[in-house]
Amino acid sequence: MKTIMKKIAIVLFDDVEVLDFAGPFEVFSVTGKREIGQPFEVFTVAEKESVFARNKLKVIPTFTLNDCPAVDFFLVPGGGGYHEDGKPFGSRKEMGNPVLLNWIKQRAEQAELILSVCTGALILAKAGLLENMNATTHFMAVETLKAIAPTTQIFPERRFVDNGKIILSAGVSAGIDMALYVVERISGKDAAAETARYMQYDYYH
Repeated sequence: MKTIMKKIAIVLFDDVEVLDFAGPFEVFSVTGKREIGQPFEVFTVAEKESVFARNKLKVIPTFTLNDCPAVDFFLVPGGGGYHEDGKPFGSRKEMGNPVLLNWIKQRAEQAELILSVCTGALILAKAGLLENMNATTHFMAVETLKAIAPTTQIFPERRFVDNGKIILSAGVSAGIDMALYVVERISGKDAAAETARYMQYDYYH
């Protein structure tokens, strides 16, 4: 009997950090392709029909928030900060985006897993998902996360933190480790090791 693939949506927005979403996308895309582990169906989703990631990389999402199908997991990456005039961009801007926050809240009710990379943790916190949880984020965003999520215990030294349903990673490249950990949790160590070997990546367990 053929296994139904888990669907994973990776959220995109303007000024998203490229490796934050591309690293996990690669992990989930290649897992299970060599008969070890469970393959995934992974796609991107955004509020707009196109986004400009960091350094002006144009990306056309597979779906918009309005037409995104049901998913088993979703991942919120990070990236961004503040302009010289104090205006937020990237994840700092999306922290105050009610359209995205409402989508996350609604999808969180049905999702099996909720993942974040880097300052995606700030967006999850603003959506009210990190209350009394453990978390990690980019080392430069720890104080911001403390301020907006006072009940959250933060472990900035960890590559990723597993709360069961919600798994968060530290900055940028740590998202790859977190994604491989998810593969290991679902399909076992051999599947994660095979995916890392194919990517020629040293997996931090």
